[in-house]
Amino acid sequence: MSTLTRPPEVAANSPARRTSPRRAGTRGAYKGVLFTLPFLVGFLFTYVLPIAYAFNQSLREKKSSGIGFGPTKVVYTGFSNFATILSDGAFWSSMLRTLLFGAAQITVMLGISLLLALLLDGVAARAVRFFRAGLLIPYVVPSVVSTLMWLFLYSPTASPILDLADRAGVHLSLFGGLNTYLSLGNLLTWQGIGFNMILISASLQALPRELYEAARIDGAREWRIAWSIKVPNITGILVLTGMFSLIGRLQLFAEPLLLRYVAPESISTDFTPMMEIFDKAFKTGNYQYAAAESLVLAVVTGILAFVFYRVTNRKMS
Repeated sequence: MSTLTRPPEVAANSPARRTSPRRAGTRGAYKGVLFTLPFLVGFLFTYVLPIAYAFNQSLREKKSSGIGFGPTKVVYTGFSNFATILSDGAFWSSMLRTLLFGAAQITVMLGISLLLALLLDGVAARAVRFFRAGLLIPYVVPSVVSTLMWLFLYSPTASPILDLADRAGVHLSLFGGLNTYLSLGNLLTWQGIGFNMILISASLQALPRELYEAARIDGAREWRIAWSIKVPNITGILVLTGMFSLIGRLQLFAEPLLLRYVAPESISTDFTPMMEIFDKAFKTGNYQYAAAESLVLAVVTGILAFVFYRVTNRKMS
């Protein structure tokens, strides 16, 4: 009598050869860790360790021996730097100044970006690609380069705009008082319109076109469709761009620093929190106090961004 043999494919699937679900899950977890390892290493060395080092420095101060003319050394003083920051009027004034300026400038910038996105949403696809590329160019240009360009246009001695105004008998001043904020706001708005418009336009493209057709059948005009259908359905991206813009304004540094070369009497060294930190670290040499200010700014920025996101999401939901 012949012996029955098990087919090879059945033998391969026998319990002895079958991989347990737990082992397969563990193997998949290891592969996931290996894929994310480069990001984790970069995150550790570019974010975690610098923050830990800044916190370590913020707990120290420079002290001079004797009556102040001896050698200085860095000593541990605990949270004294943070206690000093709480009563630092210059730091909190720069914070409040930046927030008030950002509230006005971000509103104008996002309003223009939304208007452009709504206009492009009704244009032919080929024309949309052309206008999108043109409006995105200011964002692609590095901020330092674009600031230098506007610095030339704002210069009292080299600006062609001011020269034409003088020839027409109109004497313009682009700095001093409110004009300083208008000049800086114009620069930042020019830089940010294209990027925010792209995000808003992408959200509009994702909306179902059947909504528009149904509204047109009901007799709604284009402006009514934009206000009652398009805008309410893209509140999420408006909140997101607003939050990112708020974070960017609290970190404002390069633009006012370069404009200060034209108008040092209008833009002080503590005009923004980042300029105040830069001045303390690289001009005064108080790196420990600057590290403490950086951490306070990061915490305040995170809290304000979280509150802004929750409040605006609740109102628009």
